[in-house]
Amino acid sequence: MAEAERIIGTPETPDDSGEQTAAAEAPAGSGASAAPGTGEQPPARQRDGRGRRIAVLFAVAVFAYALDLISKLLVVAKLEHHAPIQVVGDLLELHAIRNPGAAFGFGAAFTVIFTLIAAAVIAVIVRLARKLYSLPWAIALGLLLGGALGNLTDRVFRAPGVFQGEVVDFIAPKGFAVFNLADSAIVCGGILIVLLSFRGLDPDGTVHKD
Repeated sequence: MAEAERIIGTPETPDDSGEQTAAAEAPAGSGASAAPGTGEQPPARQRDGRGRRIAVLFAVAVFAYALDLISKLLVVAKLEHHAPIQVVGDLLELHAIRNPGAAFGFGAAFTVIFTLIAAAVIAVIVRLARKLYSLPWAIALGLLLGGALGNLTDRVFRAPGVFQGEVVDFIAPKGFAVFNLADSAIVCGGILIVLLSFRGLDPDGTVHKD
C-alpha cells in the first residue's frame, strides 16, 4: 500500500518542481520589471553633475576674489601715494588710484547705483547656480561672481562710506583706463558668456540652434 502511494505520488514531483521553478523565476521576472526603476539613476547622476559644477563655480569665484583682495591689499600698502611702477616701459604701469565709478572709471557719479547692481548680479548668479549643469558656464559665472564680490567689498568697506566706497584700481595700460583684477575677471566672464551664448550652450547644459 505504501508502495502504491509512492508510485501514485511520483507524478506530483514534476508539478512541485514546476511550481518551484515558477517561483524561482518570479523574482527574476520581478527584477526585470524593476529594472526600469534604474531610470532613477540618471537624475542622481545629474544631481551629482550639478553639484560638481556648482563646486567649480564657487572655487573659481573664491580664487578670483582672493587674488583681487590680496592684490588690493598690497597696492594700498606698497603702491598708494607712491610714483607709478613701470612694468613694460611706459606701455604698462602699476598706478594706484581710487575709483568711485564702475569698471574702468566709468560713471563716477553713480557709486551707490553700481553697488546695488553688483549686489543684484551676485544674487542672480547664486540663484542661477541651482540649475547649472555646464562646466564652461560654471567657470564664466564664477569669474563674474568673484569679480563682483571683489569690487563690492571695496564699495562696502572703503572710504568714504558704506555703499559709497571707492574701488582700488592699479593696472594702467598706456592710453587705456586704469582697472583691477576684479574688472578683468568680470570682463573675461562676460566674454565667455557671449561665446557660450553664440554657440547655443545654455547653463543647464542643453544646446539650442536658432
